[in-house]
Amino acid sequence: MREPVEKSAAELARENEELRCRLEEAEELIEAVRTGAVDALAIQSPEGPRIFTLEGADHGYRTLIEQMNEGALLLSDDGTILYGNACLAGWLGRALEEVIGGQLDTFIPLDFHGYWQELLGKSWAEGKGKGELPLRSQDGSLRPLSLSMNVLTFHETPVLAVIATDLSAQQAIKAIQARVTEQNVVIARTHEELSRQQAARRAIEQAAAEASRMLEGIPQIAWTTDAHGVTTYLNHRWFDFTGPDTGRAVHSQWQEHLFPADVEASDAHWAECLRTGAAFEMEYRFRNQAGDYRWMLGRALPSRNERGEIVQWIGTFTDIHEHKLALERIDQAQRELQDNNEQLTRANVDLDNFIYTASHDLKAPISNIEGLLQALLLELPEHTATAAPQVAPILRMMQDSVDRFKRTIEHLTEVTKLQKEHGSSAATVELERLSNEVTLDLQPLIEATGAMVTVSVGQCPTLSFSEKNLRSVIYNLLSNALKYRSPQRRPEVRISCRSEGSFVVLQVQDNGLGLDLDHDGKKLFAMFQRLHDHVEGSGIGLYMVKKIVENAGGRIEVESQVGVGSTFSVYFRR
Repeated sequence: MREPVEKSAAELARENEELRCRLEEAEELIEAVRTGAVDALAIQSPEGPRIFTLEGADHGYRTLIEQMNEGALLLSDDGTILYGNACLAGWLGRALEEVIGGQLDTFIPLDFHGYWQELLGKSWAEGKGKGELPLRSQDGSLRPLSLSMNVLTFHETPVLAVIATDLSAQQAIKAIQARVTEQNVVIARTHEELSRQQAARRAIEQAAAEASRMLEGIPQIAWTTDAHGVTTYLNHRWFDFTGPDTGRAVHSQWQEHLFPADVEASDAHWAECLRTGAAFEMEYRFRNQAGDYRWMLGRALPSRNERGEIVQWIGTFTDIHEHKLALERIDQAQRELQDNNEQLTRANVDLDNFIYTASHDLKAPISNIEGLLQALLLELPEHTATAAPQVAPILRMMQDSVDRFKRTIEHLTEVTKLQKEHGSSAATVELERLSNEVTLDLQPLIEATGAMVTVSVGQCPTLSFSEKNLRSVIYNLLSNALKYRSPQRRPEVRISCRSEGSFVVLQVQDNGLGLDLDHDGKKLFAMFQRLHDHVEGSGIGLYMVKKIVENAGGRIEVESQVGVGSTFSVYFRR
């Protein structure tokens, strides 16, 4: 290790002299800048000395800025203080030479550094800016300042000129104004409270007079009680109802006229309202001056003071006797209607049981007759048709009668089953699948008639309904459209669906014979009714369709024109 070379006294004296000269030059330079004797400032930086010129600064303006009560300073782009006036130095509690050449953020509290950097960057970018922040003095005190900044150019070097205004006095004035405003509010509130109390007293007096006048003027019986429920007032309508005032105490008046059977319930309800403060409402009977009891609707509400305490109750009695009798008549009519409905229900059940029993009991005799008819055919000689030609038609008519009888019994059985299935649970049915299945079932008839059947149910692909019943609806409507076709054109049938309000509407449209609805509309859906005799059928199909749909809360409508065709619209509730 090399030993440090000790300097001689002469060398040390020479270095000391150089430092003293540099210090004197710096002080002279700062003084020259401050007084305007020079227009440039050299700042030593890691990259070397940087020269900042103050070209164009007039000495008169410098004198003015030095004597201002506002702080003035010039900043370089890195925040270096190139110039500051005496007012700024005084606020900071430092000599001017300690301020010039330093960084302004050294005098800014740490909490405001982020805000200062944002304000500084924005001012450089936009060429000007305004903001507020405090500067810390040498003694640690903070001085709130308002800053106004503009970017200027001196000798092709941009600088940020800043004028700082002290906000301390303004804040003190605002504090004084706030205290004055607060005191004025207190005074105004006190005055308002006094005025309100006077107005309240006048209002109470006017209200008492007005309430008395109003209670006497209303058509109902009006009354008041104190906070404990003791009657204090009854208007003249009470005495019109009960008879002239006999001078009895007001608090005992209405209890004497209350129907005895209503006393206990009335007292209990009134006591509960007094305890809880809830509104009173009750129907009970009072005796009038003729000795008749009439139904009254009693109502009362509590009246409270400014502290929320109940001071009295105000109530009315309204005559509802006729309304009560009307409700009783309605209740009686509803009970009678319910009894009638029960009787009709029992009659329908008995009728269904009878139909089911009759159809079941008739099957055996009809089967026996059909068997005897077949046996008779076997016993007749082969030459009977030649010897007695009238026998064969009679036998055929007998067989036709037996067949019609059997179909009628089957249809009666189906109607009975349909009634018993009313209310069966619905399921989600794929309408397109079911329509195609029915079309396949009727394929022989479709091929025989050459019909074109189109299924277009994309608007409502599913339907919530009993699958068995929905199949029966589609089958009957489609088979009717094919059976009642027009001989003059190829049958065309279209099955479609749409949504309409709370219903899903299934339509079956054809170009068949059509119907005269004005003439045949009423019997179209009747049981065992047939409007065209040239087509085989029992007249039960449309009746069953209507019954199925109506049992599920829907309806069926038909539009038709003779010689054009028909459209059946079935409304299924969603």
